[in-house]
Order: sequence, then C-alpha cells, then structure tokens
Amino acid sequence: MRRPRNGTSTPVMKMTGEALRLTVLIGDNDTWHHRPLSTEIVHRAHAAGLAGASVFHGVEGFGASSLIHTARLLSMADDLPVAVVIVDTPERIRAFLPQLDEVVTEGLVTVDEVETIRYVKGAVQTAAPVVAEAAV
Repeated sequence: MRRPRNGTSTPVMKMTGEALRLTVLIGDNDTWHHRPLSTEIVHRAHAAGLAGASVFHGVEGFGASSLIHTARLLSMADDLPVAVVIVDTPERIRAFLPQLDEVVTEGLVTVDEVETIRYVKGAVQTAAPVVAEAAV
C-alpha cells in the first residue's frame, strides 16, 4: 500500500494481470452516421461493458496513402491521426472485434498482449493484515 499525494490515508492496492490492448488507428475526419468514428467506438465499447477506452489525438502522421497530416501547418491540419485504445481481458476484446468490423472502413486495428498494473483507490489489500490505527 502507499499513501496518496493529498495526504489522506486511503489505501491503494495494485492489481496485476494479463490482458489485451486493442488499438484502432483512424483519422479525425472518419465518421459513422454523422458522428466521429472515435466517439462511436467508445460508446460501443462502453455498451459492451469493456473496462475502459481512451481516445488520443495525434499532431502528425501518415497512413497507407503516404500523405502526411500535421497540425504544424494550418493548410495540412486536416484529418489528423486518432488512436482509440481499449484494454480488457482477451475474451472481452476478441468478442468486441466484430463491432469494429461494422464501423471501421479505413484504418488499422492492432491487438497486443499486455501485462497490466492497476492501482485501485480505497481498496484493502488482502495479502497483508489490515491494522486499525489506535485512537489518541
């Protein structure tokens, strides 16, 4: 256990495990039914009960077209790269892949094995006995 920076005594537990990281690399202009594709993927991941999803906007990149998109030149700031990252159990990630087949028409999807270390606030570690503080 460790003490949070704010000085409180809320215990924090580390949980580790095997997982898969699903990364969907698309463009900022990609849409699904008039809404950003990244938003659609996040909402589908949420509805599927996945552990979480994050969207990262890139400042520069290129894909299969070899056209460089960059935020540095206003004239080329169109369709910047976007990465949607989801980490969950292998079973849940693999079950979610057909959802991507429905909505991703251009882009790249990668699936990587990862080891996770998750910090949980307010959890009590069960490996060591919890000792109550004595009242003064």
